[in-house]
Amino acid sequence: MIQLLFMVVMAEMAGILILLFKTPLRKLLIMTLDHVKRGKAPIVVKSVAATVFVIMMYTFYTIRDIKSRPIDALNPTDHVLLANHMLEASLMGFSLFLSLMIDRLHHYIRELRLLRKTMEAAKKQNRGFEDGKNGGDEVKARGEEISRMEAKISKLESEREAKEKEVKAAEANSVALKNQSEGFLLEYDRLLEENQNLRNQLQSIDQSLSHSDGKKNT
Repeated sequence: MIQLLFMVVMAEMAGILILLFKTPLRKLLIMTLDHVKRGKAPIVVKSVAATVFVIMMYTFYTIRDIKSRPIDALNPTDHVLLANHMLEASLMGFSLFLSLMIDRLHHYIRELRLLRKTMEAAKKQNRGFEDGKNGGDEVKARGEEISRMEAKISKLESEREAKEKEVKAAEANSVALKNQSEGFLLEYDRLLEENQNLRNQLQSIDQSLSHSDGKKNT
């Protein structure tokens, strides 16, 4: 489960990086996302996201339940489960956040492209009106429309820059999460080793008691 979540997070981070830079892969990814958002695919995606969210909430509930127990009642296995659940919940939450960022970036890129095409068409019409003798009023109206579009494009570009800053912050959080997860994994291995040592000691004690009982019986 943890390895699968790591793969999903890394794939989403790669998708965000592709959307941020104008490359052939960006066009391919946008076409793929356009195809995904058609038909019944959005319902499937929302169902999967809702399922992951429910699992994340249940994991948080499990973490809260383990932490609510007395410290003396916790055994090494509980500590291992706690670390594992915390890592899973963090990865699921971060994957949902990155999927939302991909959706918003895709939306803004599509709007920006549509506005640029509209502005280019308006500029071509503007040139045609300028060539005519009686197109003064229409040229003025088109010029005002172009000005409004340019203002809207500037607004969208500022929003895109803000989203890029959020993505960079998300990447920084991802690095921190990765470092934290590595610490969890090291703690997980240590607790497993400690648990195994405890089991070996218990087995040794059981064998010693059994041997003592055998001697007494003889």
